[in-house]
Amino acid sequence: MTAVLEAQNLTKNFPVRGRFALRRSTVHAVQDVSIGLAAGTVTAVVGESGSGKSTLARMLAQLIRPTGGDVLLNGNPVSRANRAYRREVQLVLQDPFSSLNPVHTIRYHLARPLRIHGFPADTAAISELLDRVALSPAERFIDKYPHELSGGQRQRVAIARALAVRPEVLIADEPVSMLDVSIRLGILNLLADLRDNDGLAILYVTHDIASARYLADTIVVMYAGQLVESGPAPQVTDSPAHPYTQLLLRAAPDPERTEPVTELAGRGAPPSLIRPPSGCRFHPRCPSAMDICRTTTPEPLPIDDAHTASCWLYQ
Repeated sequence: MTAVLEAQNLTKNFPVRGRFALRRSTVHAVQDVSIGLAAGTVTAVVGESGSGKSTLARMLAQLIRPTGGDVLLNGNPVSRANRAYRREVQLVLQDPFSSLNPVHTIRYHLARPLRIHGFPADTAAISELLDRVALSPAERFIDKYPHELSGGQRQRVAIARALAVRPEVLIADEPVSMLDVSIRLGILNLLADLRDNDGLAILYVTHDIASARYLADTIVVMYAGQLVESGPAPQVTDSPAHPYTQLLLRAAPDPERTEPVTELAGRGAPPSLIRPPSGCRFHPRCPSAMDICRTTTPEPLPIDDAHTASCWLYQ
């Protein structure tokens, strides 16, 4: 399947600056990550906080420039985002409470991108956007201010704003993490409808592997800036290959489990990305670590059709 948006060997390093820095340091946030987003599919990037998944999303959105590697849109390298790229690739942020300007109405928030990109910005166009994200009837919402909406409704407005310019790619960075559990499913179902009915290529960034399984066609697992496993969602969640994915699944909430699982936390915290471990970055916490894991970074190795894991266990 041809990728609409593609990352090839993306790397991002952040220099550490500040008056208290004793010497020049670098945060190695993302290391040599490659993924592709195809039309009509959802790709989920899963990992703990600090895994680099949001940094990857922002590089794909061209909000930050990679230290190395390439971003390709429809097969064409993108060196710097222009208006055409901004229209084709839209980002939905995590916090629905700060992503909308409180002094403007919903009409203003949706009309502005339409005008900027040369689309009609009349009431009919805005009402159509609200209907697409299930805020109906539109006249109930169009002249309200953000503080008059719930968190879930604000997130739907943020998605409608992203859809206003008719993008090919939607990047959703933790879009449900700040919402009540009772309304998260509605947002996930909305994203699924946009994939199925509009053919959007969607990148869904999350720390919740259960929601990734529910929504995504493909799951990519990141740890400490490295891609450690990827494949079809059922294969990754039913037959996880990398030890980190296995521990991540054991730590996921399970309504049938009566005792808390602390196995992942019990194996320590993620490493410092200023001085990341050599080799596989997961080896200090890995129950299956070998000598080679401590010295050499593994390449993605095939587990099954389209299912790979960067782990020396499968060499």
